[in-house]
Amino acid sequence: MLECMCYYVRMIFKQLFDTKSSTYTYLISSGQGREALIIDPVIKDVNEYINLLKELDLKLVKVIDTHIHADHVTGASKLKDITKCSTIMGEHTPAETVEIKVKDDEFINLDNLKIRAIYTPGHTSDSYSFLMNNYLFSGDTLLINGTGRTDFQNGSSKDAYNSIFNRLLKLPDETLLYPAHDYNGEKNSTIGKEKKFNPRLQVNNVEEYIEIMNNLNLKKPSEIEFNVSKNINLGA
Repeated sequence: MLECMCYYVRMIFKQLFDTKSSTYTYLISSGQGREALIIDPVIKDVNEYINLLKELDLKLVKVIDTHIHADHVTGASKLKDITKCSTIMGEHTPAETVEIKVKDDEFINLDNLKIRAIYTPGHTSDSYSFLMNNYLFSGDTLLINGTGRTDFQNGSSKDAYNSIFNRLLKLPDETLLYPAHDYNGEKNSTIGKEKKFNPRLQVNNVEEYIEIMNNLNLKKPSEIEFNVSKNINLGA
């Protein structure tokens, strides 16, 4: 697991990378009350997360999954068992065991930090992005130089277009983009860069975007049925 740590004022922000699934996981703390939150944890890396929390003297209080993942098993349930943290997903999730289901534009509080939930369906029907100050955690909806596929889990290219162009790309150009995956060694981007350089966003209308997505011809994740069935129960 590779990692990158940044400090902003008193905030602690840690970006972690699972090499097998190319998944980015994010650990966030205000640094004031020592409360921490993790976004998109991977089950096989839970012990590393626990060690990092101890090293940083942080208490995990909330875990967020941006959607039901198909390419890895979430560590949400295991983290809850160990730390007694709350589990959070968007209200459209089919995962019944989630403790807190947030609505579109609802805020999640973490000490003095506020994280806004943004409903961004398309990659899956339950996909949410989360905005904290100028940090956008976009899940699989908007990637660096790409966008999330829409050919399974009730995905919709039309919904993805609306989520990206009418929600995420309306954010300020300087908004920092932190996706749930990257396959080329990129760690972050900005909304402005993606508008200008992301090849899937260089379209004139929704029909052109749908045409691109319909012709990706991607293989399904090798363990999609197992992963989805586990993630419906938060990895338990």
